[in-house]
Amino acid sequence: MSHAIPGFPNHFFISPTRRWLHSPRMLDRQVVITGLGAITGLGIGAEAAWQGLLEGRSALAPIKSFDASAFPCRIAAEIPDFSARDFVPKSYRKAVKVMARDIQIAVAAARLAVQDARLVTTDTDDEDITPTYAPDRVGCQIGAGLIACEIDELTRALVSSLDDQGRFDLRAWGKGGMNNLPPLWLLKYLPNMLACHVTIIHDAQGPSNTITCAEASGLLSAGESMRVIARGDADCCFTGGAEAKINPMGLTRMDLAQRLARTSADADPTSYVRPYDPQATGGLLGELAGICIVEAAQTATARGARPYAKISGFGAGHSPRRGNPRELAEGLIAAIEAALKQANLAPDRIDAILPHASGIPEVDQVEAAALEAVFGPKTAEIPCITITPNLGDGMAGSGGVALCIASMCLRHQSLPARIHHGSPANNILAGAATQRDAGLNNILVCSNALGGQNAAMILSKP
Repeated sequence: MSHAIPGFPNHFFISPTRRWLHSPRMLDRQVVITGLGAITGLGIGAEAAWQGLLEGRSALAPIKSFDASAFPCRIAAEIPDFSARDFVPKSYRKAVKVMARDIQIAVAAARLAVQDARLVTTDTDDEDITPTYAPDRVGCQIGAGLIACEIDELTRALVSSLDDQGRFDLRAWGKGGMNNLPPLWLLKYLPNMLACHVTIIHDAQGPSNTITCAEASGLLSAGESMRVIARGDADCCFTGGAEAKINPMGLTRMDLAQRLARTSADADPTSYVRPYDPQATGGLLGELAGICIVEAAQTATARGARPYAKISGFGAGHSPRRGNPRELAEGLIAAIEAALKQANLAPDRIDAILPHASGIPEVDQVEAAALEAVFGPKTAEIPCITITPNLGDGMAGSGGVALCIASMCLRHQSLPARIHHGSPANNILAGAATQRDAGLNNILVCSNALGGQNAAMILSKP
């Protein structure tokens, strides 16, 4: 039984079991996805990614953006023919100079999502426009990674911080070396700058946040957007994630974390990423940005929007640092079960699963253990939608792109082709397959992450 709170309006109550303040009028607001924006190695736009997945194409190829010949991993999925200047108002183009690539692709994906949702925002040089939503009713929650600095910018400061023996001297760095960094250098690499630029361009003055939880970032951000809208603090949000780790520092970090396959020049790039195959040698990186427009169903309906999907449930959990795969799966199990509970769905109501499916055996083992714990023997019957063999591991960008693809699956009632050059184990239906039509009502999108975070979201046919 809930109790009224003295001093608060009559429609606010405190729940003795859930221990949070809530308004029955707001917490039940349905949230829908109305716009998709994706920037991937398969091209610009969610439609380009969708068509590539349907055809079973992969963007994985030898790295071209820098000389990666000295790295043990020399294959990734790079975004082709991209310029952020094409996706911002003319009056904002100077700001592109202080955007790291992660920021640039997030800004571009946000504009594509706005266009797809047929929203009117201030991302134009026309000062006489009337935005679809009042600025304070638009929020922004975007997942981001630890942005890697450009080597040329960093080395100018480092070489002026060496001692007489050519070793890095922290005192010299503090006295003057760091002054050789470019002006506004830090503003180019702060993770919260993805959301910052998106909110400035579109004048989104509602709740805003940045989540940096590796592969789980995008889904966690979408979950927060859902809750912001559900409780009535906004009617519309930008949500998802973006990350671009295909650079010397990003590649080095992931190699030291033992996440990447050792590649050779003469091998088929698609032969490395083999989800749930215990013989796989590791993952490959991809540049990814996936931004969705999510809205309150009632306001979306009022403006005549056509939703791709409704967000039925969301959950998050954290895994222990040590243990066997089943023990390490506890966080993802909790996230999936929480999403199912909120959606009021039994596990057998899930028609497809879009997991992270990284192709890193020790990571996939944990993910598979979580799926088997929740779905039991039925796990082998639920088709997986695997996009990492096509797009690479986009880290913080993966969740947003996954939501875009799951939304397209529901819209078109179709499952894309799957690439797989091995044999998935653990009873997971993730082997090679062609595109096929399917009756899809509920899709589970889920991911674990490098730091132990886990997220799960259920999208349903609107």
